[in-house]
Amino acid sequence: MKATRTYTMGSRAEAAAATRERIAREASDLFIEHPYEDVTLVDIAKAAGVSHQTVLNHFESKEGVVAGVAELMQTERASVRRAEPGDVVRAVRALVGDYEHMGVANFRWAASERLEVLAGFLDQARAEHQRWLVEMFGDQLPSTPAARKRAVHALHAATDVYTWKLLRRDLGLSRSETEKTMADLVVGVLEGTTR
Repeated sequence: MKATRTYTMGSRAEAAAATRERIAREASDLFIEHPYEDVTLVDIAKAAGVSHQTVLNHFESKEGVVAGVAELMQTERASVRRAEPGDVVRAVRALVGDYEHMGVANFRWAASERLEVLAGFLDQARAEHQRWLVEMFGDQLPSTPAARKRAVHALHAATDVYTWKLLRRDLGLSRSETEKTMADLVVGVLEGTTR
């Protein structure tokens, strides 16, 4: 008598979701270590322990993998960037923690020669960052639309991945020095908006 396998739609869907997440995680790690242009679908498949075709079945293209990585990053950011609204020190600490993990990849993507492929993802990340800033510091921002917009843009500059890279990588500051400097910048912006 031949044994038969029984599958449920739930277990198949769970297995597919787990494979998709594993591919996205491995791709994320590759994008942290290497420029976008240097990472191939074959590299991603090998790192995830799946076939090239499996990567294509889940994501259709390299750009699709990037979308999956961006989706994974957004989910993880929601849990990593937790802080009490108004608490500058903890908010900056959470942000720098995120940048310590994904900052180099974010910077590489922004500096990529294939910017047109990544532009939508970068725009989405910028908009999400500004929403987070308003969530963290909205009570301390001016009420008039123009002044509020200017303050959010200043906060964005003070907390952007480029600022982190400048302080941490280019100037060689320690993580704690970087956090303190970025927190000082945020405080300066917030105090400047109350004048």
